[in-house]
Amino acid sequence: MDSTPWLPLFPLNTVLFPGGILPLRVFEARYVDMVRACMKDGSPFGVVRIKAGQEVGRAAQPDTVGCLAHIRHWDMRETGILLLQVEGGARFSILETRLLADQGLEARVDMIAPDPAVAPDAMLLDCARALKAVIADLAMRAAREPGFVSPFPPAARLDDAAWVANRWCEILPIPLEARQKLMELEGADTRLEIVHQYLKQHGVI
Repeated sequence: MDSTPWLPLFPLNTVLFPGGILPLRVFEARYVDMVRACMKDGSPFGVVRIKAGQEVGRAAQPDTVGCLAHIRHWDMRETGILLLQVEGGARFSILETRLLADQGLEARVDMIAPDPAVAPDAMLLDCARALKAVIADLAMRAAREPGFVSPFPPAARLDDAAWVANRWCEILPIPLEARQKLMELEGADTRLEIVHQYLKQHGVI
């Protein structure tokens, strides 16, 4: 009998990247129960982009590559509604899914190795310099506007090509499907090169 654990999935109209911060408002009973079970065990769930279907109601069809979501903060200001802040962990490929009685989804997955380190170069320096300015602007906005939360983690890793590329991929004004394809790419250098080309084309760097 296969003892490989099943990973609970949270299909969403978004793409979570490793190291990214994602706020979630969880209210459907199936996902509230899923989150509570994860908090009890200290285990992550999987965030996957919806390929077909909706976030609510019947189970949506997930994309084949997703990202582990580790619960960092939670609150329940209203009965039955969980407010979460999750952080992206490792990526995974879905091998098999199963539908639960409550229309929840679980999957057996194959974990994807982290992007190998990339030596700093001019491309990384360009992207990191521009990202640092964006982070500073958002921090100033957060200080001015109560309730606004910066989408960036508090500790910036501007010397890490994967971290810089992933943060840009989260905020570029591109279609969700393109964001998914960027998340799936192997190698931070490839992802960073695409980001660098985009920023140059649009006069950001």
